[in-house]
Amino acid sequence: MDRRAMGTYVGAVYAALVYAFLYLPIGVLVALSFNNSRLNAVWQGFTLDWYRVLWHDRLILEAAKNTLIIGFTATIAATMVGTLAAVGMYRYHFRGKSVLDSMLYIPIVIPEIVLGIALLAFFALGKVPLGLWTLILAHITFCIPFVVIVVRARLAGFDQHLEEAAMDLGASPWQTFVKVTLPLIMPGVVAGALLAFTLSIDDVIISFFVAGPGSTTLPLKIYAMVKQGVTPTINALSSILLLVTLLVTVTAEAIRARAH
Repeated sequence: MDRRAMGTYVGAVYAALVYAFLYLPIGVLVALSFNNSRLNAVWQGFTLDWYRVLWHDRLILEAAKNTLIIGFTATIAATMVGTLAAVGMYRYHFRGKSVLDSMLYIPIVIPEIVLGIALLAFFALGKVPLGLWTLILAHITFCIPFVVIVVRARLAGFDQHLEEAAMDLGASPWQTFVKVTLPLIMPGVVAGALLAFTLSIDDVIISFFVAGPGSTTLPLKIYAMVKQGVTPTINALSSILLLVTLLVTVTAEAIRARAH
């Protein structure tokens, strides 16, 4: 075997090991969600009972509804604000821009527990009752910087002459943004929205501080269930979350491909 073939073989084995390390635990989790035993270490046959138990669990369904409401609302708001902020900061130069640019990274680099405590203190000072709306506002807050960063990365290779050509042909600034700028940066917008949605439905620490009565999310519910012992019900719930995430990813990829 020559050196090139040996390198290809080693690379393929390495890639296979990496993918196995990443996806085998997920495959095991999905398989155990169909296990007929309450013990995850013992396989006793195929069953859908755990999905039936999950479907009739009112508390889990309520937590799932809260998670989806918060996730989609926070994603839409953060994507709109983050995209406009990214375009504005890329296009315009003003005093204090570098300071404002640096402040965008603060919610990303500080520990989540610090941000959670800060948001809790802010809502307490404003006498805002904790609940679904405080969760939505908190999720919008920590999602916006991620959207801004992703969209600005897309804008880094943007040709402003295309906007100038559109306005020379009679397009207004709004028409130029909607028909020229937005379609060109749409892959970055979709990627930012997908990242924001993932961060929102996966958050535990910040949600723990700003959630109120009746606003429990799925991550908080799963965390409470795990403390009592891992059962196949949790595996079934995790499998459904995995399926939802895959559907969102495929949809986002289809939108991105259509934008190209």
